[in-house]
Amino acid sequence: MNTKVPVYVISGFLGSGKTTILLHMISHFRNTGKKPGIILNELGDENVENHLFEGQQVVELLNGCICCTIQDDLKTTLKGYINEEIDVLLIEGTGVANPLEIKDVLLDPLYMDHFELQSMISLVDASHYMEYQSFFNSSKEIRALLKEQVTSANLLVLNKIDLVSEKELNKVEAKLADELDNHVPIYRTSFGEVPLELMLEKRFHVREVSHSHSTHEHTHQHHHHHIEATKLRVESPVKKDVLEKQLKKLSKHVIRAKGIIQLADDSGYFEFQYAAGQLRLNKIEEPNGITPTVVLIGDKLEPDKMERFYKELTEQ
Repeated sequence: MNTKVPVYVISGFLGSGKTTILLHMISHFRNTGKKPGIILNELGDENVENHLFEGQQVVELLNGCICCTIQDDLKTTLKGYINEEIDVLLIEGTGVANPLEIKDVLLDPLYMDHFELQSMISLVDASHYMEYQSFFNSSKEIRALLKEQVTSANLLVLNKIDLVSEKELNKVEAKLADELDNHVPIYRTSFGEVPLELMLEKRFHVREVSHSHSTHEHTHQHHHHHIEATKLRVESPVKKDVLEKQLKKLSKHVIRAKGIIQLADDSGYFEFQYAAGQLRLNKIEEPNGITPTVVLIGDKLEPDKMERFYKELTEQ
């Protein structure tokens, strides 16, 4: 199998400086002889900044938001990039995109063998953040969106600090600390100037569990990292009731689960989604080339629990 293409997702509210960060990254990759693929998303029917990306391999997703109305377009674009010779993929969502939905697509078993999420980079405009938190100056929807953009971050860039006082900056950071996990770094900057080694560090980790690996081989691998997803190869048929029962056992830590499985109860392959205690299955008519896979997404997905889940699922 070919090496997976590393993927970086850049998000942030309108005017936070996403494009500046993106251009820095593109310049770095070009200067080091790497070919980046770029996915830009705009709400309108025209990207007014497309002149900034002349000569780049850019796919523009217009007239919608990656995470909702044109999510299918994102999937189609990713399929197209599977056969392209690129060294890295950069995705910039709209200023009103929920990056968790973008991550959700990248963690689809159909794309996980081709793309490897490295980091979710979120930008915050220090000069407007507290204003957006105000009940008088913003809407409930804006506050919810900002929370989604912050909580999804593996690295948070606090931009435009030159426009605020140190006292105001401390208020912003205190508010952000309430939203962020302890392990997520905050980098203060102006004009989107962030060291490349900081932005390019791999901060998102997926553990892979399959029958061909011993416990020791895949449980110590990311001991010092916050594990957000576990990928399990499940090549033998599983029973629907067993799958549902085992997922419910993990409900304390698993926020979402998805995948493609072969059911023992029904000869065929099914795509499944699991959230809020509900399991939904859809039959796949042409499963050619599909490897049955379960992806668990959540918090504190401890190795022993993942081992137990895999064992209960496969030893029927």
